Amino acid sequence: MRYLFIAICILAAAFYGLRELARVESVQLFGEMRSHGPQDRPRVALTFDDGPSQPHTTEVLAMLAEQDAVATFFLIGEAIAKHPEASRAIAEAGHEIGNHSYTHARMVFRAPGFVRRELDQTDAAIRGLGYDGPIHFRAPYGNKLFVLPWVLARQNRLSVMWSLEGDGDLALQKDPAALAKHVVSQARAGDIILLHPMYSTRPGTRAALPAILTGLRDRGFELVTVSELLGKAPH
Repeated sequence: MRYLFIAICILAAAFYGLRELARVESVQLFGEMRSHGPQDRPRVALTFDDGPSQPHTTEVLAMLAEQDAVATFFLIGEAIAKHPEASRAIAEAGHEIGNHSYTHARMVFRAPGFVRRELDQTDAAIRGLGYDGPIHFRAPYGNKLFVLPWVLARQNRLSVMWSLEGDGDLALQKDPAALAKHVVSQARAGDIILLHPMYSTRPGTRAALPAILTGLRDRGFELVTVSELLGKAPH
């Protein structure tokens, strides 16, 4: 009985360790993964996850247009199908679009076929918008372990994480000014900044976005897409 208990503890610890490893922003077992860009120039990339949604995507696009700023939108395939006009507006405005899976399911302990379908269906939805730029991938919830990185490596696809999660502290949602101050003050050259302004439950992020854009520029940062930051923009 004692050895059974020890075995269970070892298995539980191993499972917990694997789960935590899957969440680490700077570690991926296979393929190319980037969580930040070069730090030799004052440039940062704003990335927006989990859209499109309406009316919030339109609101975000208007804020970006007002300040002539670009961003990288990691979109969910199902949401593209639900909101094609908002999705097309992102592409037409010149922003970069990334693949954030088709159903936003956690992609840990999944079969390779499932992962490939999630990737391929979303790629097709993005190309259907008329977007012809690079399509990088960001894992739902940032979770990755064995199968997903292996599939990404076989497709020679870049996995993009982040170095600054701007609205990860939900307490900041109650104070947009504090949220904006947090993002602007914590930003460093080469950062890939993660925000969720298209979430219906993140009004604080949307309210903070204009001040974030202004504040980053006031600090001397140039706002670029992920591909521009990483030197992977098409010629």
